[in-house]
Amino acid sequence: MLYPIAISTGDSDHAWGVEVPDIAGCFSAGDDLDDAMAMAREAIEGHFEILAEDGAPIPCAQKVTVHAANPQYAGCT
Repeated sequence: MLYPIAISTGDSDHAWGVEVPDIAGCFSAGDDLDDAMAMAREAIEGHFEILAEDGAPIPCAQKVTVHAANPQYAGCT
């Protein structure tokens, strides 16, 4: 299952931010777009490991269009 991610553009002073809207508390950052995408994958995998250890359910992924319509993610890639 693929999970949409919301990426906030970084600059020379700030990292690129990544949030996984369908997984509460799952976020990361990277030095550039490629790094941010790789870090998102690691964040998702790590988050799922913790959920599994706690016996918590894995949340379902929603379609990208659901998140694209959310003003919280306006301006994100």
